[in-house]
Amino acid sequence: MIYDVIIVGAGPAGLTAGIYASRGGLKTAIVELAMPGGQAASTDKIENYPGFPEGVNGYELMNAFHQQALSFGVEFVYEEVKGLDLKETVKKIHTDSSVLEAKALIIAAGSKPRLLNVPGEEFFKGRGVSYCATCDGAFFRGKKVVVVGGGDSAIEEGLYLTKFAEEVILIHRREGFRASQIIVDRAKENSKIRFELNYVVEEILGSDHVEGVRVRNALDSTRKEIKADGVFIYVGTSPNVQFIDSEIKTDERGYIYTNQFLQTNIEGVYAAGDIRTTPLRQVSTAVGDGALAAVEVEKYLAEQHHK
Repeated sequence: MIYDVIIVGAGPAGLTAGIYASRGGLKTAIVELAMPGGQAASTDKIENYPGFPEGVNGYELMNAFHQQALSFGVEFVYEEVKGLDLKETVKKIHTDSSVLEAKALIIAAGSKPRLLNVPGEEFFKGRGVSYCATCDGAFFRGKKVVVVGGGDSAIEEGLYLTKFAEEVILIHRREGFRASQIIVDRAKENSKIRFELNYVVEEILGSDHVEGVRVRNALDSTRKEIKADGVFIYVGTSPNVQFIDSEIKTDERGYIYTNQFLQTNIEGVYAAGDIRTTPLRQVSTAVGDGALAAVEVEKYLAEQHHK
């Protein structure tokens, strides 16, 4: 059986592409290793997605995307993609246990949190080191936690952690923040948040669980230790491209190059959402990408049919 289109990844971009493709009459499958929704599903409150004046829980929003995709007949294959064979007109997607075939492919595998790559990070994963406040925040009720980063995710998740933690210590390597001013202002007004600016985390400390961090001042190189029971890391993302063939052109960080129609350099292969080179990675931009990629696939398949 050959699908019209296979979508790799069930985040906002992949699910939207599935909704548009299936509704457009294409035989559509989405291959996803984990729960649908991607990183958005583990976000407590999304405040900037249009249509929700009070904000919306990320899991609930993504569950609605998933249900809508199912209602239009999208098939879900819960397996890990191991590799792609894109040389022929029919694309082959190698998973754990099978080879799926499709006339077109949309890569919407998203991104994953970037590591700090400091001593103690790997050892204390699941023992105080986390990349998801909504997943692990409740474990730190009444405790002290460190949040590392200066973007929207770091500040938003730091604010979320104040629901549980006694104190949230926000460590950022600069004075200024990449995060939007409204969120920074909200954090500065929160009495549970303490800022340690111009500091870089050099090591995560502890014996069998996190007990603190060693930091270095970026201006004068002095060092100090900060006591904490948990460390939440938000220092950007890396694309999930481990299964992608070197034929697909990417930038130096691995994000996939596309043109304005979301086509990659390989005919019949498109990329959407966080995995492609784009100046903004949000649920709203991923949704736009998913819609455009699916519509472009429809056009591509119609042209192939008339050849």
